[in-house]
Amino acid sequence: MKQVNASDLDDLSLGSVFLATGGGGDPYVPQMITKATLEKYGPATMINAEDLADDAYVVALGGVGAPTVSLELLPSISESIETLKAFEAHVGRKVDAVVSFEIGGGNSLIPIAAAAGCDIPVVDGDGMGRALPEAQMMTYAIAGVKPTPAVAMDYAGNITTFTTPDTPTYERHIRSLAMVSGGMIVTGEHPMTGAELKPAIIPGTVSFSIALGKVLRENRGRADEMLPHLQALFGASIYGECRMLHVGKVSDKATRIVGGYDVGQATISGFDEEGPSLHITIKNEYLLAERDGKVVASVPDLIVIVDYETGTPINAERLRYGQRVAVFAVGCPAYFRSEKALKAVAPRAFGFDVDYVPLEDIPHG
Repeated sequence: MKQVNASDLDDLSLGSVFLATGGGGDPYVPQMITKATLEKYGPATMINAEDLADDAYVVALGGVGAPTVSLELLPSISESIETLKAFEAHVGRKVDAVVSFEIGGGNSLIPIAAAAGCDIPVVDGDGMGRALPEAQMMTYAIAGVKPTPAVAMDYAGNITTFTTPDTPTYERHIRSLAMVSGGMIVTGEHPMTGAELKPAIIPGTVSFSIALGKVLRENRGRADEMLPHLQALFGASIYGECRMLHVGKVSDKATRIVGGYDVGQATISGFDEEGPSLHITIKNEYLLAERDGKVVASVPDLIVIVDYETGTPINAERLRYGQRVAVFAVGCPAYFRSEKALKAVAPRAFGFDVDYVPLEDIPHG
């Protein structure tokens, strides 16, 4: 077992925003809340999935809604703890460990605060290895873990419980609740045993996010100069290839909240406004990158936009006209390369009329 200390949170937040591919919620406020929680209750214990007992009872915690709302609808310090307690009251049993349903952004921090406040471990891993917009895209759901019993808590402390037959149905219901609850809620969902979790989780992503954040912090500077350091880290990880797709400035960006998601497009032109632009399609996350009508990266591989001068990753809700940026693409964990997983996370699952082509099979250009 390891510990997650308040001193780890800067790197964890920075690394998880990179992995969030634009989504997952801005981590600034969750980071402050988690820091205050660790200072109050002490460090959170982090456990590897393989070290869990097979009969351990684990629940996934995180925020559901449109990330833009998280900039205005601020959570309380006790929100994740109270959600976990409400889940335990609903199911009538103690939870042995919590886990993130996505490592991206603010959702990487919510389970850590709950773990520290309730004195149980948080699992080093998550159900996406990145951020994705829908519950059925989690590895837990793909592996057959049922989404309910589940609970959700809104900003006013109202608790809603769920019992649904499958994750797509749960996604529709939980998204509807988020929409009528101010746009953002915290949920406890996809309860599972340790035996069910082990083959379903993307392992080690919390500790990897901390290592990634350290690389970003220690090599802060121009994105092209940072690239070799990122390639070395990702190349030795479960992700694989990391490449730079484009550099330039944001010449257009428009999103709106549709069905509880931030949906829209961004265009990144060259610095000199010559040459082809890169077009990014957004649904909470950066899902598709196209140049001259050709796909140069797509979900489930990671598309990441960073500040060109500092290498700091930029959430989709903070992407603005005129920003000077670089766009990276990173391979996805092998879990998402399976035929079963691709049915849930390939471009066609989002309505794009293109097939998934792994990043390493797309020519540089």
